Amino acid sequence: MVDTPRKGPLSGLRVLDLTQFLSGPFATQIFADLGAEVIKVEGPDGDLSRSIAPHFVAGDSLYYHSINRSKDCVVLDLKTKEGQSIVRRMALASDIVIENFRPGVAARLGLSQEELRAEAPRLIWCSISGFGQDGPYRDKPAYDMIVQALSGGMSMTGEEGRPPVRAGIPIGDLAAGMYAVIACLAAVHRLDETGQGDAIDISMLDCQAAMLCYQGAYYLNSGIVPGRQGRGHDSIPTYRSFTTGSGEEVVITANTERMWSSLCAALNLSDLTADPRFTNNAKRLANREILWPILEEAFLKFTVDEAVQRLEAAEVPVGVVNTLDRVAADPQINHRGMVMTMQNDAGEQIRVMGDPIHLTSAERTAPRFPQELGADTAAVLERVLGLAPEQASKIAERALR
Repeated sequence: MVDTPRKGPLSGLRVLDLTQFLSGPFATQIFADLGAEVIKVEGPDGDLSRSIAPHFVAGDSLYYHSINRSKDCVVLDLKTKEGQSIVRRMALASDIVIENFRPGVAARLGLSQEELRAEAPRLIWCSISGFGQDGPYRDKPAYDMIVQALSGGMSMTGEEGRPPVRAGIPIGDLAAGMYAVIACLAAVHRLDETGQGDAIDISMLDCQAAMLCYQGAYYLNSGIVPGRQGRGHDSIPTYRSFTTGSGEEVVITANTERMWSSLCAALNLSDLTADPRFTNNAKRLANREILWPILEEAFLKFTVDEAVQRLEAAEVPVGVVNTLDRVAADPQINHRGMVMTMQNDAGEQIRVMGDPIHLTSAERTAPRFPQELGADTAAVLERVLGLAPEQASKIAERALR
């Protein structure tokens, strides 16, 4: 590997990535996209996500490729004294350490954040776990679907009268990763002011509870437990999806009285604006079970393209419920670079979803194909710890045995 300085707003920041699967790697990929030097440490068998079926490129799962671009990959065996000693030294040479071991595991591996931060007071240590580093659920195993269920979010997802379903994307893991990045950057800001690092405790369940947002406030102040949200919204009956005559669905968000009138005109239902059952949002909400079939019948008279054209002309916010093939071909998605192609040295290519953060004043390094297991071990040990090439190569060889 040829060491190339990273460019971006976080260049010069070194992040030691002791994570696997999703929440942690998603967080560290954000750091890598923004130019930080991210060193991902994996065991001799690699991150478990490398082997997730069904899609593989260059020997590794597309799951792994989707969240591990632009990172250096180091293999060290944390079950050995040598591996523990080297990772400890790398932690002390880093600005941020992010780990998603179960609580207590890092300390048992000789990586006590208290000891490391006592030795390096500027170190920022971020722990991501299912339930946090304390509390009655501390030691329970947690996965995305578990926290979606326990948080209450899953209870609101799905159609009324039918079983709850999980969100189609792993929002429990992804939200924890994003909150971890926010917390680390807050700690970096504090470090600049105080010279002191921090210990960060991110709980997936906490993050999901925070994201209950207004639904949580509604319950806490009314005592009414919300049910499945289905196709619509608890407060606005014209914030909903409808099936068109071509079988595809559109969502509309007619939130104001002007939008309501425009919606009716676009659907050839102008007489509804004078109907006493629908003259304001409160009345439309109270009579939503009467209103929805009327709107549904009207939408069925138009293809999806016709419906979108009519509503956009009337300045009613509208969007097609896209399948992923339509997303990948969407002109706005592609204009913004949200479908990204990467190629390794062997010429193998993958397409993944891109980096959503656009900063006009910062030059960025092009994303790099996720590395093969242990590809950067020797080079990183030389660069970060100052080891001689021969010594670094021998450690790298031992770690992969």
